[in-house]
Amino acid sequence: MLIYPNASCLLVVDIQEKLAPAIHEGDAVIANVRWLAEVAKLANVPILTTEQYPKGLGPTVEQLRDVLPPEGFMEKMHFSCMAEPNCNEKINSLKPNQVIIVGMEAHVCVLQTAIQIKQQAREVFVVADAVSSRNPADKAAALERMRQCGIHIVTKEMVGFEWIQTSGTDQFREFSQNYLR
Repeated sequence: MLIYPNASCLLVVDIQEKLAPAIHEGDAVIANVRWLAEVAKLANVPILTTEQYPKGLGPTVEQLRDVLPPEGFMEKMHFSCMAEPNCNEKINSLKPNQVIIVGMEAHVCVLQTAIQIKQQAREVFVVADAVSSRNPADKAAALERMRQCGIHIVTKEMVGFEWIQTSGTDQFREFSQNYLR
């Protein structure tokens, strides 16, 4: 199944100041999340962002704050966004049929969130090059478990091209010129 911009949202999970430095290939993940957030804006896809216990883990990293809409931020204590009442309500208020998930850590908050969204009968896509964990083995195990649960593992470019849908438009020209290198 394809990802459609008018049926999806981008969910950015817990890319926070005190956690990010410990994440395997964290800088690359942050760059890929920024790329996806910018393409989401180009394709008019809503963006939501969670912060796990920001008093302890700090706010979302500075490199992303200017591309993430402030009204989309949600604090949480539960590892799964869907177990946190305010996050669950905000995500469900968008009524997305498809949720594209990026973030940290792949084997904890990303995994638990993805599984619970899938349990709500939604199509879930986890972006392999925009998630990570402290230990690469944990990320690999998480991606495999998610696959076994029927969650789609994709790349940022798969998502970008599916959101843009067609060439020959101003939107595609901007995508091609600014996001394909």
